Order: sequence, then structure tokens, then C-alpha cells
Amino acid sequence: MIKFFPFSFKNRIAFNYIVSGSILIGLVFFFIFQIVKYSVNQHIDEEVHEELFKHLNDVTLDANDTYLIQVDQWRAREHNSITVNPVFVQFYDNNKLEIDKSPNLKDANLQLLDDSKNDEFINSTLNKIPIRQIQTPIVNNNLTVGYVVVAMSLEDLEIVAILENILLISFPIILVFLFLFARFFAGKSIKPVSTIIETSSLITKDNLNTRIPLPVNKDELYVLSQNINNLLDRIENAIQREKQFTSDASHELRTPLAVIKGTLEVLIRKPRTTDEYNEKINYCIKEVDRINNLVDQLLLLARFENQNQNIKSEEVFLDALLLDTVSRFSNQLKEKNISIKTSLEQDCVILSDSYLISIVFNNLISNAIKYSRNDEKIDLILKSQLSNYQFIVKDNGVGISKDDLNKIFDSFYRSNPSNHPDIKGTGIGLSIVKRLCDLLKIDISIQSNLGVGTTVNLIFNKSNPK
Repeated sequence: MIKFFPFSFKNRIAFNYIVSGSILIGLVFFFIFQIVKYSVNQHIDEEVHEELFKHLNDVTLDANDTYLIQVDQWRAREHNSITVNPVFVQFYDNNKLEIDKSPNLKDANLQLLDDSKNDEFINSTLNKIPIRQIQTPIVNNNLTVGYVVVAMSLEDLEIVAILENILLISFPIILVFLFLFARFFAGKSIKPVSTIIETSSLITKDNLNTRIPLPVNKDELYVLSQNINNLLDRIENAIQREKQFTSDASHELRTPLAVIKGTLEVLIRKPRTTDEYNEKINYCIKEVDRINNLVDQLLLLARFENQNQNIKSEEVFLDALLLDTVSRFSNQLKEKNISIKTSLEQDCVILSDSYLISIVFNNLISNAIKYSRNDEKIDLILKSQLSNYQFIVKDNGVGISKDDLNKIFDSFYRSNPSNHPDIKGTGIGLSIVKRLCDLLKIDISIQSNLGVGTTVNLIFNKSNPK
């Protein structure tokens, strides 16, 4: 395989420009040459014809069909030099024998050709000088009584040869200069590309805040630079979230492990009663359960971090799924003496992923129970609207401040945990809910007032009901 010399982007632009330019210039030169060549030949032919007609007028015929040449008239018109205004004339009789010729022929003769060449322009030579001649018969009563041959030097065609040489020599020179100009202007045109290359070489995982300067002209390179900057913004945000997520996850896992380790260290310092051992062991089990729950949530969040997850499409009865979810929280509801009031419209059916929707319901109801005080009430409302189903979870719990509402979907974010230290949590639940709602095309919104309660609204589209 032939490997071509690798051109730079600038040289490739100039080369492509030269290829197209050379074809165009070559066509222009070709047409110029052909037009000049045709014009010169046409001019010579016209002059030869004109001379032929002049000399035919100098011929008269006598009674014996012998033609007479008015020698004095036509010789007076001719020049005596073969090199100055060279028009040559020669007369022949019907036996093709010379009768007379112009003085500028001197000892030379114009060749009389076969009758098939009559009235045709023929290129020939005279003393090695290129000429164009035409012969025509002198006819009387349909009989050929003689011939006249007129020729003219083709020295005018030298301008065609000169033009041809000029074009052949100037063509590569023009291409060279055209390439240099094209390369210069191509370099100026792709200067923003060089800026992109220089800037991108400075960007590393530890230096993601560098951005490409936007060109002045809002052309394709401007759009490219803008898109790259937007891409860098997304990458920087993703890495920052990754770092924050890793830091928060490490902290959340380290805390229960430290508690377990401290409890066990205290436990082995001296002998304990059976009740004390049971108490500490049960405490450690709860912390292990907390770790397991945290790991499960982390895995779930990581699983759905990719937006291209395979989502099942199955018949989901939202009202039945809600009742099943509520039944799983019976123990927690009894412990806090919380009542759940349901207002569920029946046969609310959509095509979606039942498992993922159950996770959403589970997290929302769990949060409502967790952040509700004892002896309070939680409202669950499911109703059908014109083009969608609306699900509402409303509690009268601790609520969320307005400043924290825009952060509640961030991983590990918890609103003022110091104000309610008795409520355990990781701050991942709503992150999972938001991720799943995005995947399932469910609109979610949250309204809350600190100390009053929180209301969560979910909108399920009816566009694909079973």
C-alpha cells in the first residue's frame, strides 16, 4: 500500500484549493488558446479568400477559351519580398503548366494539387516557410481552362505558438503562487483550530477549568469551540459530582464502621453481663444493617446513573402498587402511631417499569414516615386528569427550608440534620427518586415549608396506556 506524505490540515486545505483552481485555470487557458488559434486561422483564411477573389477578377477569357491575365494590375498590388506581407499567387493552364506567378515567389513555385483539393485550404511549405494555400479552377462554359493558386505565409500563427509556450510556462508558476497564497489564507482561517489544539493540550483531569477562547466570527469554528466548552463544563461537573459522591460515600460508610469498632472495643475491655452483650451486639447489628442499606442504595444509584438503562414496558396498576407499598411500612407506622389516609382512584393503568416505580413509591413514603412526628397523618392521593395521573404524598413533618429545596436531589444532601439528630438517613433516597423519574419520564416537584410539612407531586403521562 502506498503511503502518501502526511499533509497538515492547513496544507490539505491549500492542496484541495490548488486542485480545484488548477482545473479551472487549465480550462480557462485551454479555451483562451483555442479561441486565439481559431481567430488567427479564421483571419488567415479570410485574407487568402480575399486575395483569391482579387486575382480571379484579374482574369479574362478570349474567344478561344484562353484566359488572359491582367498582369500590370495584379503585379502592382504584390510586394517583391518573400518576407514582407507574403501573399503568393501562381497561375496554371488547363494542362497544369505554369503561366505566370507573383514576383515574390522568385524561383519558388506553389504546388498545384489534385483537383480533389480544389477550393480547400491546405497547409504546406515554401522554401521551408509554412504557408496556407488554396487553389481554384478557372471555369468557362463548365470547362476548366486553368487554375489560380493563392498562398499566404503562416507567420501569424507564430503568435499562437508563442501563446502556447507562455501558457504552458505560466501555468505551473501560477499554481505555485496560488498554493502559497492559499496556504497563507488557510493558515489564517484555521487559526481558531490551532487555538483549540493549544488549549486542549492544557486540559487535564487536574485542570478542567481552562476554556477555549471563542472566535470573533460566529461560524462553524465558533460553534465547535462553544460545544467543546460546553462539553468541558459537563465533564468538570461530572468529575466534581464524582469526587463529592466518593467523599460522601466514604464518610457515610466510615461512620457506622467507626461506631461498630468503638462499641466492640468497649465491649472487650472487661467482662459484661449477658444483657450488656446482647445490647451492644444488637446495636452493632443495627449499624451493619445501616451499612447494608447504604450499600444497596449506592449500588442502585450507580446502576441508574446511566440514562440508557433497559426499561421494561408492562402494565402497571398504580393504585394497587401503592397499596402494596404502604403495607410494607405497617411496623414503622405503628411505632410512630402515624395514620395514612389514602384517596386512590381505581384502574390507573400505564405502561412502564413496575419495579422502578415501586422504588419511587417506597422512597417517598419512607421519607414521609421518617420525617413525620408521632401521632401525625400522611395523605396519599392518586387521581386521574385529562392526559395524566397525579400522585401526591403530603405529610405534616419537619419540612424543608426554602434555601434547601434546590439541593434535595443532590446525593447525600440532608437538610439541617443537626435539628433532628434522631432521624437517621443517608441523603440518597431523593437522588434515586429523581434519577428514576428522569428515566421513566415522570415529572416530579416538591413544595415544603419548614416546620409545616412537605408535599411531593408526581405526574404520570397517559400517552401510552394499556
